[in-house]
Amino acid sequence: MTALTDWENFYIIVGSSAGALIGLQFVVITLIADMPVTQTDVQASGIFTTPSVIHFSVVLFLSAIVSIPWGGIGAVAVIWGLAGIGGLGYLIIVSRRLRRQTAYDPVFEDWLFHVLLPLAAYAMITAAAVMARSHERRALFGVGAAALLLLFVGIHNAWDLVTHMIFVRRRQLQEHSNDREKNDQKS
Repeated sequence: MTALTDWENFYIIVGSSAGALIGLQFVVITLIADMPVTQTDVQASGIFTTPSVIHFSVVLFLSAIVSIPWGGIGAVAVIWGLAGIGGLGYLIIVSRRLRRQTAYDPVFEDWLFHVLLPLAAYAMITAAAVMARSHERRALFGVGAAALLLLFVGIHNAWDLVTHMIFVRRRQLQEHSNDREKNDQKS
């Protein structure tokens, strides 16, 4: 099928980027693993870390699916639809966790990058699945745009997490340690 073949280079680049970023997430988590973990940190992980890995994984999955030499777009569209619906369902979980967590008071940017933009991406994937047979070219562009959006959302969220852990959390831990040392010296 030539329409999917034309997208091969795009998905090689996007898929390999997603795979590399998944690996990088594991490296970052390993590097900050020596920091003490509180219950609120564990709670925040499911909101601020896991979704990025999920989004990168969906991009990798979409890239792999589109790279398979299919005979037509029908089977691909079904898989896109399942991925899109699964992503929308997952965002319901993320939204609930974001609302209920107590580790951090979310601002608009958090809702934008953790819920609204991924919602747009998964909705585009679902819509592309529905229109794939009648508007193949538009569907392929829709999935490509959604994959890029998920990739950039994941990059933003991963960067946000790392900078928070380095500049905010580490400073809090150092201040707490300094306070304990001062209290120990007074005793």
